Amino acid sequence: MKKKVLLGICGGIAAYKSCELVRLLKKAGHQVNVVMTQAATDFISPTTFQALSGEPVLLDTHDGSGGHGMAHINLSRQADVMLIAPASANTLAKIAQGMADNLLTTLVAARNCPLAVAPAMNVQMWNNPANQRNLALLQQDQIRILGPAVGEQACGEVGSGRMLEAADLADLLVDIWTPPVLTGKRVLITAGATFEAIDPVRGITNISSGQMGMALARACRAAGANVSLVYGQMQTALVAGLAYTEQAISADAMLAAVQRLLPGQDVFISVAAVADYKVRNRSEQKLKKQAGQSVPVIELTENADILATVAARADAPFCVGFAAESEHVLEHARAKRLKKGVPLLVANEVSQAMGKASNQVVLLDDEQETALPQMSKDDTATAIVVRLAQLLARL
Repeated sequence: MKKKVLLGICGGIAAYKSCELVRLLKKAGHQVNVVMTQAATDFISPTTFQALSGEPVLLDTHDGSGGHGMAHINLSRQADVMLIAPASANTLAKIAQGMADNLLTTLVAARNCPLAVAPAMNVQMWNNPANQRNLALLQQDQIRILGPAVGEQACGEVGSGRMLEAADLADLLVDIWTPPVLTGKRVLITAGATFEAIDPVRGITNISSGQMGMALARACRAAGANVSLVYGQMQTALVAGLAYTEQAISADAMLAAVQRLLPGQDVFISVAAVADYKVRNRSEQKLKKQAGQSVPVIELTENADILATVAARADAPFCVGFAAESEHVLEHARAKRLKKGVPLLVANEVSQAMGKASNQVVLLDDEQETALPQMSKDDTATAIVVRLAQLLARL
C-alpha cells in the first residue's frame, strides 16, 4: 500500500541514517516529502534529501514552495503519516508543549495525520526527568515513539538514545496505517529451517529462507498483535518490534521452546520448515573420509510433529499451518489439514515459495478455499492475517 510520508529531520549525527530511510521508503513506492530544521542542515545537505526523495526539501516557514505560502497546512493535509527521524530532545519538548516556532513544529501542530517520532540523543539527555515527562505527554497525545535503541553513541557513551536503524523504522512505520485487526491477540510463530546434526559440522536441513515467517511476524505485529517468534536457521533479518524472539536450531529444541511459550497464546502459526527426521547415530566427532573405510551409514528417526502436537492439546490456540508440496498440492493440503485438526492451512508449491521473495498460496479453512495470486510474501502475509482475523471473529 503506497503512502505519502512527511519526514521531519532534526539536528543530530543520526541524520545520516535518514538518508537510507528515504531510500528505503522510496524503494517501497512511497512518496516522501522532507522537512529539515536549520540545525539538521549542519549535518546533511538539503540537496542530498532532495536527490533521494525526488521532491523539494522545505526548511522554514517562509518557503513558499508548499503552495500559496502555506506549506505547514498543505503538507500536513496531503500526508498519510508524519515521522520525525531523528527527533531531538529539543524538538520533542516543543511538540509536547504545543510550540510551533519553525516549519517542522508548525507542521506537527497543523497536522491531521498520525505522527511518530524516532528519538536520537545522548543517554543522559534520554534519561533526563524533563525529557521523560515530555515523552509521557507525547504518548498521552497518541504520538508513537519508535525506539530508541541501546548501544554505543557518537559521544562514546553507551546506553539508550541511539536512533533505530533505517530498515527498522521503515518496517515499523507500516504499523501506523495497518488496520489493527489483531489488537489484544497473542501470536506465537515458528520460522526458518531446522538443522539436524550428523556430526559437529554437518547436518540435515532445507532451503527455507525464513522470509515467509518474517513476513507473517511483521503482518501480525502491524495488525496489533503481541508476537513471539521461535526461529531456526535464517537467511533474512529478524523483524523489529516483536515481543519476544528465541532461536531453536533443531526440531526438538523448537518444540521445547514452543511448548514453553504456548500458555496464554491466542494463535499459533507454524511456518518453520521442520525436518521430518533427525539422526539417530549422530557422531560427536567429525566424520573423516579415509582410504579403505566404508561409507558411514546414517540412521534416521522421526521428529515430533510440532503443529500436530500443539493442535492436539486441550488448551490449543487457533492453529495456522503451512503445507509446502511438490505435487498434488491441494490434495495433500486438504488431507494434512484434516489429519492435524488445523482450522486454517496455507498451501503452496515448494518451487514457488521456498527461498523466493514471492509466493502463491491457497488458504484452506472450514468455510472455503481461497486462491491468492502470485505476490510478494509481505502481501501474502497481509492477506493471511486478514483471513485469520475474520476466522477469529467467528469464535
